Amino acid sequence: MSLTICVCDAHGAIKNKSIDSDEVFLLFNSDYAEGDYLSIESTEPQRHIFLQLDDTLAPSLVFLKGHSFRLPVPFGLDRQPYSLHAFTGGMSKLSARYAYPEEISVRRNLALNSHDWAGNGELYPHAHANAVTRGEAQFAARNAIDGIKATYGHGKWPYTSWGIDKRPDAEITVEFGRKVLLDEVKLYLRADWKQDSWWRQVSLTLSDGTGHVFATERTGEVQPFAFTAREVEWAKLHSLVKADDPSDLPALTQIELWGREL
Repeated sequence: MSLTICVCDAHGAIKNKSIDSDEVFLLFNSDYAEGDYLSIESTEPQRHIFLQLDDTLAPSLVFLKGHSFRLPVPFGLDRQPYSLHAFTGGMSKLSARYAYPEEISVRRNLALNSHDWAGNGELYPHAHANAVTRGEAQFAARNAIDGIKATYGHGKWPYTSWGIDKRPDAEITVEFGRKVLLDEVKLYLRADWKQDSWWRQVSLTLSDGTGHVFATERTGEVQPFAFTAREVEWAKLHSLVKADDPSDLPALTQIELWGREL
């Protein structure tokens, strides 16, 4: 059983690589180029790992469903959700390790994944939505599960959020890649009150068919809602009822989904 971290160019050529048994580190002492991607590989699929592919990303306990995951190095507008110091090269430390059983079994936020991106299909949790404001990265679904909870602003990092493009039918889904036991959702509404509106009611539907309706308030602070624990593979936030105010710009800074592994 081993882990491998690679930095590869647009053609798949390896620029740097490190491999080890249970915990792996890679120091990349160079600049990234457009088309580069970072990858993590495990000899065994369906493993929980602690992953940090850049110093500025929050280390995340994630579930690698297959054998590998690729993260494209962001450039241009795709850099908006990340720190100004992210993926700048020069000297970068990338790391991964298999999670310990006691870390996996503890009750925690099962929605956290700072490495998620729109094309992700192997590293869970993964967020996707039917609407993103102007299609911009600073309003992408992945921003709602990256662990950054700066609610009193909007736009680039650290004020990224999931923006709904003024769609009344907007919804966001968080997939777990396996069944988990879920018992609580915590919401952080974006609260840049110079321009933002807010939702007075939201609905949460779980993959087992159960649904919940929650009354929300005009605040950027955490709003927790507990429910009977359910075995689920995904959770969807939808039917977002905007408050009766002039602004048509409600948004979600963060969604946390709390529970345990089965």
